[in-house]
Amino acid sequence: MTKISNAIVSVYDKRGLTAFVSELDKLGIKIYSTGGTYSMIKGEGVSAVKVEDYTGFPEMMNGRVKSLHPKIHGGILADRSEQAHLEAAEKHGIALFDMVVVNLYPFQETVEKNMSMDDIIENIDIGGPTLIRSAAKNFRNVAIVTSPDDYWSIIEELKENGQLSIETRFELSKKAFAHTAFYDGFISSHFSRIDHAGNRIKEDPEILTLQFTKKDTLRYGENPHQKASFYADRNAPSGTVATAKQLHGKQLSFNNYMDLESAKNIVAEFDEPAASIMKHTNPCGAAVGETLCEAYKLALECDPVSAFGSIVGLNREVDEDTALEISKNFVEAVIAPSFSDKALDLLTKKKNIRLIETGVVCREPDMDWEFKKVSGGLLIEDSDRYIVSEEDLEFVTEKKPTEEEIKKLLFAQKIVKHVKSNAILLSDGKATVGVGAGQMSRIDSLEIAISKSNKPLKGCVMASDAFFPFRDSVDRASKEGITAIIQPGGSMRDQESIDACNEHGIAMVFTGKRCFRHL
Repeated sequence: MTKISNAIVSVYDKRGLTAFVSELDKLGIKIYSTGGTYSMIKGEGVSAVKVEDYTGFPEMMNGRVKSLHPKIHGGILADRSEQAHLEAAEKHGIALFDMVVVNLYPFQETVEKNMSMDDIIENIDIGGPTLIRSAAKNFRNVAIVTSPDDYWSIIEELKENGQLSIETRFELSKKAFAHTAFYDGFISSHFSRIDHAGNRIKEDPEILTLQFTKKDTLRYGENPHQKASFYADRNAPSGTVATAKQLHGKQLSFNNYMDLESAKNIVAEFDEPAASIMKHTNPCGAAVGETLCEAYKLALECDPVSAFGSIVGLNREVDEDTALEISKNFVEAVIAPSFSDKALDLLTKKKNIRLIETGVVCREPDMDWEFKKVSGGLLIEDSDRYIVSEEDLEFVTEKKPTEEEIKKLLFAQKIVKHVKSNAILLSDGKATVGVGAGQMSRIDSLEIAISKSNKPLKGCVMASDAFFPFRDSVDRASKEGITAIIQPGGSMRDQESIDACNEHGIAMVFTGKRCFRHL
């Protein structure tokens, strides 16, 4: 146990500070402080010693140098079990500090406010992290306090025991090292993306620094025998799954999170009202409509059997009509920008349905990274946000698609890139009609898409996430009345597929953009 006699207090975040130091003062703890913190403490009538009066060395260089002094760090780092340390402290008139209360300049907030490079540099704290690390290293003798959230538990323990236990000091030390690691990590991450003048650069960083905070312990992972947790990016902006609010329902599962992300990403492709219905991160239905309710009903028509126990994604505020349609089915979760009061009244009658509100979906470039973990490493790539337009299309067959068919093809292309490879998608232009996902051969994906369709395919279009290695898919599609095909092209056998289309009177366009989605 460590009795607290002397404390250094120097904070940027002054929430709850005056009440905290007042309690320390009542407990007979001598307070040493700097700059604005000292002025605030003294202004509240709490006794404090100015650090520069104690060290005999003034603050200088606009406050860049104030606590970096042997009389400060010697008093923090001294090991009380080492006689030589105690003798050195006595010889040089160094007070032994038992508590350090420090938090840091707001570097992250400065960056997020798009302030100048000069302001950003000035908000890189030097003395603060040094004080924190010194105290955290010497946790056996010193309590390091980096968060106002810990003030009152510390006061309660001091009042009850007169000192802080080694367990408390070690927990505070762990928090402190995490605090400085996050701070330095954010600086490293930000600087890796800019040049010396603050201009953004495109090169990938040599060292990738990521910070995630545990948000939830999940019941289990993909399967009950797997442990799982959800960690949120400390820098995640609003409009992401990590920052979304759960308005209703039981705890989200590992698989729920995966499907919610997939559902959100599909509907975010569209400006018009759109709905997606997800099972195992694949769409079993997706559609657009004049209204959100129409879009949902069209998406459901694609595969109502697979939609049982699905995740629904919507890109508009959920209204009463849409909520009424959703409530007719067993749905695990709904993710949307918002929910009207009437929609909430309807949907919350179902006890377990999870309702997830994102706000406006985020489109910041830094949120468009995707990670794939491999043993001993991490793969990173840009998310596939490319939207194929009419200008991208190469018309390769004798028959050219009509304007109506081009619209259908572009709709199908937006959806197929969200289907697991090998992916085939059949569409009438407003909704998916058949989806074939995750097969080892493209013809098998097409057969599944045909078998899953609930309406005649004559007049529909087909989208493929990659080229056709053989003409068999074209031949099979022609038997179902498919009139146009969109695919990336790039196969050594492209001409065979083109010839097949010409034989069957099918229009085909190349996008030049493969859109595999393996995981």
